[in-house]
Amino acid sequence: MSGETTTTSAGVNELFQLLRDGVPRTRAELAKSTGLARSTVAARVDQLMRMGLITPVAEAASTGGRPPSLFALNPAAKVVVAADVGASHATVAVTDLTGSILAEHSEPLDIALGPEPVLTWLVEGATMLLDRLGRDHSHVAAIGIGVPGPVEHSTGQPVNPPIMPGWNRFDIPGWLNRHLKVPVLVDNDVNIMALGERSVAWPGIDHLMFVKVATGIGAGLISGGTLQRGAQGVAGDIGHVQVARAADVACRCGNRGCLEAIASGPAIARTLREAGIEAHSGSDVVDLVERGNIEAVQAVRQAGRDIGEVLTTCVSLVNPSIIAIGGSMARVGEHLIAGVREVVYARSIPLATEHLSIVQSTAAARAAVIGASMLAIEHVLSPQALTVGFR
Repeated sequence: MSGETTTTSAGVNELFQLLRDGVPRTRAELAKSTGLARSTVAARVDQLMRMGLITPVAEAASTGGRPPSLFALNPAAKVVVAADVGASHATVAVTDLTGSILAEHSEPLDIALGPEPVLTWLVEGATMLLDRLGRDHSHVAAIGIGVPGPVEHSTGQPVNPPIMPGWNRFDIPGWLNRHLKVPVLVDNDVNIMALGERSVAWPGIDHLMFVKVATGIGAGLISGGTLQRGAQGVAGDIGHVQVARAADVACRCGNRGCLEAIASGPAIARTLREAGIEAHSGSDVVDLVERGNIEAVQAVRQAGRDIGEVLTTCVSLVNPSIIAIGGSMARVGEHLIAGVREVVYARSIPLATEHLSIVQSTAAARAAVIGASMLAIEHVLSPQALTVGFR
């Protein structure tokens, strides 16, 4: 790449990253923000308009003479496909470049069917939605996917996922790229839930934990505004941290004493069965709580305390501003969160909790699919991706 091309790319990138927030700006405002000459800004704006990434909006107020033009991100320039693949359900959606859902489709789907049947469903579902919107595969900029297991982010391959038989080291990006020739980004479902929650409810927060409580328990961590995956992509696997009350309880991971073994949906249901109450799943627990069953309420509150025990360490270690509780068990509402707050606020140092909010997820059931969309969008609109476009 020549020096001139590098400079051009850098100028375009700098302008575009400013305009990505959707706030319209004039050429003069862009020149002031970037320090670039107005003639350079004008050329870069024209280049971004030719790419379709920005568009003129309503004229700005004039102080005399011709009103200056305003420019902003064009969210309709491309679409992304976003997918939330769970253990027994899947959602596929098409969004614009701001993450707004244009169309979506969900249905029960057993991930144990294996990668090819599940990914075929995804491609067919995406094609159906694109047809509904009057778009085709050429309008797709990227695909983002969340799956319920550990993922090696650099390759997009699941690594020894316990509830995904047949998926170990399967090349999800490579398989999808043969059908939809665009970049494919794959991550663990809790990580993309964190991205989705931040996008929907906390866009200005740089330190956030999303805790999913469902069949399993896990956390997605955003620190310094960046999703933290860890060395092998398993950061946030709090479900297998040992807690005192679970010392003699076997966990599906093969160890004893894991948080998940006493505080997940199935674990709470087991506790209630042992007390003679009919409950076989997390959904049964939610139904009992909603009907006001006192034993179920107490069991959920205790699960919250157990989760809070682990989160107290997390608060001391990473000092988040927000802990958002989501996943299917979050439907029990304040009973679970009250238990978490009880322990975290009592045991953490005051400075760490002075401005800490522990809340129910705002994005709720849509957190994962919105997060998958954001994963794809961040790739497509990154400076690196734009630079490649100028080679």
